[in-house]
This record gives sequence, C-alpha cells and structure tokens, in this order.
Amino acid sequence: MYYLVEMENTIRIPPAYIGEDLDEVSEKMVRETFEGTMDKEHGFIVMTRNVERIGEGYILHGDGAIYQQVKFEALTFKPEVHEVVDAVVCDVVDFGVFCHIGPLDALLHKSQIMDDKVVMDTENKRVEGKETKKVLKLGDKIRVRIVTVSLNEMNPRESKIGLTMRQAGLGKPEWKEKEKKEDKK
Repeated sequence: MYYLVEMENTIRIPPAYIGEDLDEVSEKMVRETFEGTMDKEHGFIVMTRNVERIGEGYILHGDGAIYQQVKFEALTFKPEVHEVVDAVVCDVVDFGVFCHIGPLDALLHKSQIMDDKVVMDTENKRVEGKETKKVLKLGDKIRVRIVTVSLNEMNPRESKIGLTMRQAGLGKPEWKEKEKKEDKK
C-alpha cells in the first residue's frame, strides 16, 4: 500500500554546498539520502517533497559539514500481510515466479500459483498448469495476495515478500473470465 507520510530527520550538507541556496541544497540532500531506502516504520521511500528546514544547522568539530534538522513528506510503499495487490511477472525460475509489486519484487512460489500441478518452463519463461493448461508468462499482469513480509532496512532489494494466487478472485484476469463463461454453461 502506498502512503504519504510526514517524516523528520537530520541531513548532512557537505562543505562544497556552503554558500548555495540552503533550501535547494536541503531538498537535494533529502532526495539523495532517503529516496530508495527502507524505513522500518513507513516502508520503502519512493520519493520526497516539501522539504522544510527546522531551526539552524550545526557544524561538528573536525567535519566541516552542516547537519540540518529537516521535515518532509515522503511517498512510501509498505506491503502488508493479507493485502491484495496487482503485480507483473518479471522472472520465472525453477521454484516459482518473481513479480514486481510497486517498487519491490516478490516471490510467488510454484505451490501458490494455482490448485493444479504446474510445469516450470524456465527456458521460455512460462508456467503451465498440467490439467487446466492455464499459462503464466513474463509480463503477465496478475492479482495476488501478500502472505509474508520481511523488509530489509539495510538493503531494500533484499526484502522478502511472499505471494499467493490460490484464492478466489486472484490470478490472471483471463482465467477469471474463462471460469465465469464455464460456470454459465
């Protein structure tokens, strides 16, 4: 889920920027420092805006940089367990399918793709149900439910998010349309 949150923190303004417009430099430093990082409380910080300096900055002995307290708005993405999200298949491997959900990647294990047994075709980057013949391939848009979340603050790309499609209303939209037509017959 995406959130717009207000955050407060301290930024370091290197000595090379002293003499420049502090508001512009503060905005640049907030972007460079926080965008693309993970915050345990708020999730992955996608972008920042509306940076305000709080009070006067201070210089530490032996450093020369200005340390400035700032307040800013951040657009964050925090996946929640049980949340239903739209995803895009970005890779097919032996043990499942990796999907983009927002700015992060998540794993849809092969046991969670469908009720049917699946054949993982990693060479052609596709998954096929043995009996149903349902196909999932690279670039497909799917609806999934988040079942596990382990966010890594030090390296956001190493965060682990588990998904499932084994539930009514989940999967490829084409699968649901086909099931509706079969139910009418």
